[in-house]
Amino acid sequence: MTFTPIDMATWQRQQYFYYFTKMAPMSFTISAKIDITMTYEELHAQGLGFFPGYLYLTSKVLTTMPEFRIGSNGDGQLGYFNQLNPSYTVMHEDHTITSCWSDYTPDFKTFVQHVQTDCQAALQVNGPVGKPDQPVNSFEAGMLPWVHFDSYTPMPVNGLPSFAPVLQAGQWQVVDGRRLMPLSITANHAVADGYHVTNLLNQLQHAFNQPTWD
Repeated sequence: MTFTPIDMATWQRQQYFYYFTKMAPMSFTISAKIDITMTYEELHAQGLGFFPGYLYLTSKVLTTMPEFRIGSNGDGQLGYFNQLNPSYTVMHEDHTITSCWSDYTPDFKTFVQHVQTDCQAALQVNGPVGKPDQPVNSFEAGMLPWVHFDSYTPMPVNGLPSFAPVLQAGQWQVVDGRRLMPLSITANHAVADGYHVTNLLNQLQHAFNQPTWD
């Protein structure tokens, strides 16, 4: 991981960051349907489940967008991480969940190995934290495969824990031969506006339409 500090004196978003962290702290959520047909079919042809591909493509797209890679280092300084790692949960047979995270790498086969290893380890843990020492350059990537929702909004009691986005996918449905998956994106308004989240949704749709695995 590399971290590039932001020069607050020249940062174009400095006033907005101050406003949305000090005067009117705020996050917001936008939900949309993503066509995952091509990605689903490619993963199925490889004998892989959809979830690792979902984690990979969301991590890959977010890593290309600086506004969603903003965070603080150990000294509390604001800056850009060079990449983001997905944080997610696994479910046990008793329906309890355990959190987990995986190192993102552009090589898909290596990434899938990371996810499989981390998931198996987390399934051996009874409790909310399955893999400790989650890095600060992480984002939340959830999935609710039991419900096809129109809107989903996480409600952190004390606000978002970081400036990274929170992604939540739901159960896909087949409509006119296309697999449509609901996806909500919750962003910290200090670093992103509606334009940026809309752009993220567009970039994600492009990635799921034409998935590349390197």
